[in-house]
Amino acid sequence: QVQLVESGGGLVQAGGSLRLSCVLTGSRSSIVSMGWYRQAPGKQRELVANMPVDGDTNYADSVKGRFVISRDNAKNTVYLQMNSLKPEDTAVYYCNADLEVGTIHTYWGQGTQVTVSS
Repeated sequence: QVQLVESGGGLVQAGGSLRLSCVLTGSRSSIVSMGWYRQAPGKQRELVANMPVDGDTNYADSVKGRFVISRDNAKNTVYLQMNSLKPEDTAVYYCNADLEVGTIHTYWGQGTQVTVSS
C-alpha cells in the first residue's frame, strides 16, 4: 500500500524557518514527480513546489527565493525547507507523488499544519 508520511510542521514566528519531510513507502512504481501543495482555510489547494524526475523544479511565485525543495532518492524522501516564513504561509501542507504503473497515479499525504504567527 502506497503511503506518504509527512512530518515537520508546527508553529513558528514570522521570519522563522521550518523543514518539512515526506517519506514514500510501499511503492514499487516509478516516481514521475514529488512535491508539496498547501491549502489555507477557505482557499483552494495550490502548488508550492515540485520536482519532476525529468524536468525543472517548479515553485509558486509566492515562495520563490524563500523555500527550497529537495529529494533523497535513496530514502524516497522529499523535503521542503521553508525560510523567511510569513503569516500568509499558514496552511496545511500536503506531500504529493505522481507514480507510474502503466498510467500515472497521484497520491497524497495526510497533511501537516504550518502556522506562522505575526
